[in-house]
Amino acid sequence: MLSWTVRRTRLPLLSLRCLECRSETATAAEGSFRVNANGKLLDVWLLVRCVSCDETSKITVHERVPVRSLDPVRLRAFENNDPALVARALLDPSIARRNRFALDWTGAWRLDTPPDPLADTSWPVRVEVGFLDPVPVRPEQLIACGLGISRGETGRRVKCDIPLNRRTSTGFTFVVLPDAGPETGR
Repeated sequence: MLSWTVRRTRLPLLSLRCLECRSETATAAEGSFRVNANGKLLDVWLLVRCVSCDETSKITVHERVPVRSLDPVRLRAFENNDPALVARALLDPSIARRNRFALDWTGAWRLDTPPDPLADTSWPVRVEVGFLDPVPVRPEQLIACGLGISRGETGRRVKCDIPLNRRTSTGFTFVVLPDAGPETGR
């Protein structure tokens, strides 16, 4: 069995309309939080920057929460702009829903495979794909890219435990059948 891994190479861009220039793309590359105290209540925002005009906007992470409800270690991580916490906040689906943004993963991930995935193997070849981050990809495109074959050939030669044409961000397994060569009789 072969093992492939999908991993994040950088934080994805946000599809979020800028109020200043109306661009649709922002980034959290700075990785900054803003923590604001109002009495015994806290607001925590993730600061994002428009790619076009460099204007800064805020993504709400916590709104009007009692200070004591946040773990002191987590609060310190917000105050210190912990990169792992920035990534976790950005990839949290509930934060994305609440703030009405989507993630644009274009160019933000890579597929790690063996150098020549089908060399010196016995047929059929079983491949297990694992995700280190919730990168939404179509299995059909991922498999075609990893094997260096066309998407049409992927449809003919690959049997998968999930639909090939629907996006997924969780691990899956597939089997590659040997190439039968060009079809005859047509």
